[in-house]
Amino acid sequence: MSELATHPDNLDALEARLRQDLAWLELPAKAWVPAREVNGQPVTDVVIIGGGMAGLVASGMLKRLGVANHVILDKAPAGQEGPWVTFARMRTLRSPKQLTGPAMGLPALTFRAYYEARFGSAAWMALERAPRETWMDYLIWYRKVLELPVRNGVSVDAILPREDGMLDLLCSQGDAKETVICRHVVLATGRDGLGGPYVPDIAEHIDRKFWAHTADAIDFAALRGKRVGVIGAGASAMDNAATALEAGVARLDMFVRRKELPRINKFTGIGSQGVVHGFAGLPDEWKWRFLNYAMGQQTPPPRPSVLRVSSFEQAHLHLESPIGGLRQEDDHVVVTTRRASYPVDFLIFGTGFKIDLSNRPELAALEPCIRFWRDRFPTPAGMANAELEGSPDLGEAFEFREREPGSCPALAKIHCFNFPATLSHGKLTGDIPAISEGADRLARGVVRSLFVEDREKHFANLQAFDTPELLGDEWADDNTEALPELSSERT
Repeated sequence: MSELATHPDNLDALEARLRQDLAWLELPAKAWVPAREVNGQPVTDVVIIGGGMAGLVASGMLKRLGVANHVILDKAPAGQEGPWVTFARMRTLRSPKQLTGPAMGLPALTFRAYYEARFGSAAWMALERAPRETWMDYLIWYRKVLELPVRNGVSVDAILPREDGMLDLLCSQGDAKETVICRHVVLATGRDGLGGPYVPDIAEHIDRKFWAHTADAIDFAALRGKRVGVIGAGASAMDNAATALEAGVARLDMFVRRKELPRINKFTGIGSQGVVHGFAGLPDEWKWRFLNYAMGQQTPPPRPSVLRVSSFEQAHLHLESPIGGLRQEDDHVVVTTRRASYPVDFLIFGTGFKIDLSNRPELAALEPCIRFWRDRFPTPAGMANAELEGSPDLGEAFEFREREPGSCPALAKIHCFNFPATLSHGKLTGDIPAISEGADRLARGVVRSLFVEDREKHFANLQAFDTPELLGDEWADDNTEALPELSSERT
């Protein structure tokens, strides 16, 4: 965006407007949660793991509702949270620019307000979609203007239930170790929040130097002049293919199982406030029916991403070409489909993510107790779906539930505010469109839990409150004067 003129004075004015809006709305609410200590160590009311978009808006909502004693922990350096400037490789966001995303209903907090303040309204009108680097700049600004409590460079290595009903978070920052005691944990950990990248078993016998997943760090410059294969044709696969082509690969082959690329984004087509707020109220069989159908249709890659790839003559698309075998030969790999074999120097898997708690060591102590949909919901006939079967079965505030009642009550204090929550709550946690609504649902549930748990303290505060409204000098007592004699006769 360096070619656009910036207007720092306008950004200052926007921030002043936001402060005024918050003041008029009396936000954030005053802190109200009673402080706690354990053996002299302060207890944090809520720890949010992940400082990307979902973690920031969750923090903003908690702060808005007066839960001031919370913190965001993110293992990335400041400014590199989430995928936007790490493994995301699209030129622009896939969502329409006008979506309000994490703005929490505040016009001055929208991406549009930020963009127009920086570059002007004419630049906004000319913009098709938000450049991903500018979106990251917006999130950095969002964190700054809301004064959100983020600690960077901190990894959460384990979440352990305590006998007193709270949680120990074993954390590391470089060589330093610490234990954070908290009452609630929010997992704002994105697409792979309960697992990791999915790579088919067929890659097991191929040397790791020959392949990567789209979520990996990839040295694209080293691929110049090479033959590169991409498995899959979703948005991330297309973006990685385009990045490789722009880096100067000699040939790129994209292998796709389907006979044609999906063309219609079904869920976008029925997007509404009804879906946002109503999906969680559907009977289980209807939740399954909606998502199983949508997943079966698949989401098409954005048209600009496809055109970005197809503009290169050395790009080759192979439809109806599932991978039948991979064979390592000296300094390259041979990819075999039912149509032909293709030698490649490097292979990129655009095969998405999977739910697999064995990939999340921080959840190892909890995994045996977490209830998934497969544990209590019979898969409907003809709708087998491994991803849905392995989705966590969540409560009203995204909290985990126990597989066996009483096995781990602390699960009610751990909130799965990431992409695998979709089957329980709809698309409120993993994408831009309804992230504020998801954070509002999460924060209200956490507030309810904190207040109910502290009810004795709040009742004691009610009893102890003694600030008088009336001072006794507002009105004289008429009983100090004699009453006139009343007649008993009727007129």
